[in-house]
Formats: sequence, C-alpha cells, structure tokens
Amino acid sequence: MQVIAHAVTVEQLRQAQAVVLPLRFAMSLHQTAEVTGLSVGWVSKQRNRFIQGKPVGDGTVPARGGRRRQNFTLQEEAAVLKPFLEQAREGGILVVGQIKPRLEEVLGRPMSLSSVYTLLHRHDWRKLAPDKRHPQSDPVAQQEWKKNSPKRSRTSARTGKENPSG
Repeated sequence: MQVIAHAVTVEQLRQAQAVVLPLRFAMSLHQTAEVTGLSVGWVSKQRNRFIQGKPVGDGTVPARGGRRRQNFTLQEEAAVLKPFLEQAREGGILVVGQIKPRLEEVLGRPMSLSSVYTLLHRHDWRKLAPDKRHPQSDPVAQQEWKKNSPKRSRTSARTGKENPSG
C-alpha cells in the first residue's frame, strides 16, 4: 500500500495498482485491468516490470513520443531555413524545390520531399508557392481542344428549349 501512497505520476499509480490489487484483494488480471483502465497485457507487463525492479517514471526508460529520428535539431533547422524565411517574409516566395537541395547538402544525404514540408510546417510556414500548371499537362493539346471544341448550343440538352442567354 505504501507503493500507491508514494506514487507521483499516473503511470506509477497504475503500476502500483497492478501489483497491489491482485495481492490485497485477490483480483484477477482481467479485474485489475478493468479497475485501472488498462488492457490485460499492459497490467501484466506493469506487474512484471515492478517485480523485476523496473518501476515506471524513474527515468531509466525514456518517455513515449518525441523526435527520436530527427535529422536536425530545431536550432539547426532554423539556421538552415533562416535565409529562405527572411527572403519569403520580404515578399519573396518560399519554393520547396530551392530549400530541399540546401537541406540535403547540409544533411549529407537525400531527403524526402514530405520531410521538407514537415520541417517547414514545424517552423510555422504554410504559405507555399502554388504550382503554375499540372506537371503532366499538355499545353498544345489544351489549345487544340479550345480551338476544336463545339460551340455552346442554343438549346438546352435537358429540355430541348432555346436558351435565351446562349
């Protein structure tokens, strides 16, 4: 019971409950899971960790989340982006195609385009240059279509009556 009283975090409390409730009140793992709000597997895992002398929240196991696979620190990212962001704030346009090679140069290896967009998003930049045209568009075919497309009909396709505005 002292383990529960000395718990500081929610994780520590749940681990203590996973150990104490079955011992003190003869609860099964399923009942303990219901009481603590954890899954049966998680209750079992917490009990085993406690028995092995590995309490949660003691600093030996890193917390979940975070940037464990980061390419740059936040400060390094800001330093690389600084000239691009300053230019964009002065009325220029931020073009990802210009930023990506610089990032790859500093990183020393190729970088995916989605990573560049994520990096920009992380630094609160969302005004990205729009594409002028679709990469697979064919301007010649578009002009041919405009030249050879049928003129608007004066009659409605639905009713067959003449359209006064056409």
